[in-house]
Amino acid sequence: MNRRLWTCVVLVVLATAGLAGAAWAQKPIKIGVLTPLSPPGDAIAGQFIVRGAKIAVEDINARGGVLGGRKIEAVIEDDGGTPEKGVAGLRKLASQDQAVAVVGQFHSSVMTAVQQVAEQFKVPVFATQASAREITERHLNYTFRTHVIDADRVTIWNRWIKERGFKRVALISENTDYGVGLVEETKKQFKTMDVKAELKTVIFDRTAVDLTPQLLEIKNWKPDLFINGGIGTPVYLILKQAYDVGLSPAAPMLISYDAPVRPEYWKTVAEKGNYVTFFAYYHPTMKLPPRGDAFRKRYMAEFKEEPVYAALNAYAQVEVIADALTMAKSDRIDDLVKALLAGKFEGWNGTITFPRGEGPYWQHWSPPMLMIQYTKVEQPFGEAKIVAPAEFKTGDWVSPPK
Repeated sequence: MNRRLWTCVVLVVLATAGLAGAAWAQKPIKIGVLTPLSPPGDAIAGQFIVRGAKIAVEDINARGGVLGGRKIEAVIEDDGGTPEKGVAGLRKLASQDQAVAVVGQFHSSVMTAVQQVAEQFKVPVFATQASAREITERHLNYTFRTHVIDADRVTIWNRWIKERGFKRVALISENTDYGVGLVEETKKQFKTMDVKAELKTVIFDRTAVDLTPQLLEIKNWKPDLFINGGIGTPVYLILKQAYDVGLSPAAPMLISYDAPVRPEYWKTVAEKGNYVTFFAYYHPTMKLPPRGDAFRKRYMAEFKEEPVYAALNAYAQVEVIADALTMAKSDRIDDLVKALLAGKFEGWNGTITFPRGEGPYWQHWSPPMLMIQYTKVEQPFGEAKIVAPAEFKTGDWVSPPK
């Protein structure tokens, strides 16, 4: 081969490599958002999760993207709150869309199915608001969680039960991993924590449209505390029908997660939702670090309302993935996972790390858990008091009128 021909070959190779490199630099990095956007899933929660993820993508791209200017792209999939749709969505995101990670998991029953597929495809999947202990207790390599664990939630409400001196506690929960897990964990911890109260548990089918018989059974048992373990539509069904049959507010109601913080809460339940106590993971009076505060300001400017935790957490998860890609200097999933395990990342409420702890504390970070009470109809969430635990308390719990 003469020198001129060799030079031409070299130039062609270099040009081809340059074009390939340029194409790589322009190719977006996809992050999946697999979340409930239709029944029987909690579609409202899914909408908030999508909001948070999209704002994160916009913020990251406005800063110039990652890895030398590559944009982040969110690919949205509806898991419908069912394991079957969740598994199909994860397969699509991993194989067809080639997402480097997937956030947005809300229902524990979906997450436990999805995480097994994530192991097969070797793609990180994040629990955004799925709290069953088994999710991280399995010690899977591609499962990450930045949310509370049900065992810790039960510990907090059991301490509160002891502090308040309740004697008869009824818990009604749905027949999902979340609901059954709450029942099992509460029974277990009643013994280990030496809770001096009787416990009655009822498990219902999550597709039920009338729970009057179960609620009348509980009313006739005469509890002095009633725990509502429904998720999505069932939480409101229980709330309304418990009021209609005279179970609440005579028996104070504790709701197991943060549905009452949502803007639609008072529109849905009106006076029937007063005096409930509920778990939340964010309160508008909290002082947030720069990333969380910036998100809150942008969210309020765009939606004219306080952000809810689901949006905050999804936002932070996408930001953490982007930070880990930058740390890894690579879009290879193995490199991303190594960075996630090794790094310290700015979250919406402090530094997020993923240590491989014992039991359910594997690749897990938790936000604070707050017990909050409404004491008047249409009370703004920001005005409601934190009644437990003691380190976050801003007001005393008020016993509902009999």
